[in-house]
Amino acid sequence: MKPVVNIFWFRRDLRLTDNAGLYHALCSENPVVPVFIFDTNILNLLDDKSDRRVAFIHAALTEMQEHLVKLGTSLEVYHGKPIDVYRQLLEKYTIGKVFANHDYEPYAQEREQAITNLLQQHGASLHTYKDQVIFEKNEVVKDDGRPYTVFTPYSKRWKATLNDFYISSYPARKYYKNFYPQAAKHIPSLKSIGFTATDEPFPSSTLHEELLKKYQEQRDFPGIKGTSRLGVHLRFGTISIRALAKKAGETSETFLNELIWRDFYHMILWHFPHVGKSKAFKPEYDLIKWRNNEAEFERWRNGATGYPIVDAGMRELNETGFMHNRVRMIVASFLAKHLLIDWRWGEAYFAAKLLDFDLAANNGGWQWAAGSGCDAAPYFRVFNPYLQTQKFDPQLKYVRKWVPELESFDYPKPIVEHEVARKRCLEVYSKAVKKN
Repeated sequence: MKPVVNIFWFRRDLRLTDNAGLYHALCSENPVVPVFIFDTNILNLLDDKSDRRVAFIHAALTEMQEHLVKLGTSLEVYHGKPIDVYRQLLEKYTIGKVFANHDYEPYAQEREQAITNLLQQHGASLHTYKDQVIFEKNEVVKDDGRPYTVFTPYSKRWKATLNDFYISSYPARKYYKNFYPQAAKHIPSLKSIGFTATDEPFPSSTLHEELLKKYQEQRDFPGIKGTSRLGVHLRFGTISIRALAKKAGETSETFLNELIWRDFYHMILWHFPHVGKSKAFKPEYDLIKWRNNEAEFERWRNGATGYPIVDAGMRELNETGFMHNRVRMIVASFLAKHLLIDWRWGEAYFAAKLLDFDLAANNGGWQWAAGSGCDAAPYFRVFNPYLQTQKFDPQLKYVRKWVPELESFDYPKPIVEHEVARKRCLEVYSKAVKKN
């Protein structure tokens, strides 16, 4: 006779503590089998088989497994299409309920619907919970129930709505005895799922008090270690957003605002799903006549535009999978406005390279830079990379680190003159925008 169990499906919530869905699973009526699926529908789209995000996930699973084995249970880690994995699980177990946390991305929604349909055929059900944001969907909206599309009033309502309830921890640890008891299962190696390991260390998940205190004054300077580097941990849920928001609220409103931006973009993706399907938030921006010069795009990708701050950012991204947030804005604006290359090209490149890639935030950031987003830099605001450098890297500490040949004959001349590019951008954008 098959064991009767519930499943907790880990996805972008790779931690055992303060995990909403896991807490609800462990409080349910059946013992809980923790499951993770290396989803081939996603992995097969990754061209780089040394993709460090897969290695990060693998490391997080290995760490969780060590804790679970000590509790007398085990992760069950699968590699395949989720629908096929759930067919296997239904053969192995009598499943009452599957628990998971909300995922707001279009593919995740489709995947959940398929799994829900399969479970229902076997008398089981899928239950999901809010975990990766503080507020979601319709929790922070205007008085008339419509979603905000500008950040500042959203953030004010967000802060006015916040209370201890929303940042309270889920005491999952109290219910660990409700995991399904079994011997340790083998976690597939990176090599066995088609990927390679990396020696490059991942950013720490610790948020230092000193960094928070200086965050407002240091966060815009890429030559200083003034940002948290927690993006990858938030992306894969190895830290709790509630614990982070609580700490930020006590120490740094500027850091808290960054977390609110994250909620804002997830809310936008939920209410306006077309942005997650490569459509401009403002439809008229889909009428822009992009130049889309492939040779220029290649120079941008490789950090060879002749604009040092842009090239430094792209080289940092290519080598480390990270780019400072101020520099992200500069390189994105440069691609869309100086080169008139479709922001979607840049969005896709960041999606392939960023260790902390998150669809909602990446799309929101790119549309902000291109002017097409809900709360965007207006199209006539064209970042001057030279002025940005003078302001945020005045001693060229960041630039020289990534562009050591800066003052040599090897460094390329600028791909386009700033004023020429600015004038061209205003002409092209205004034609599209003024048609509407």
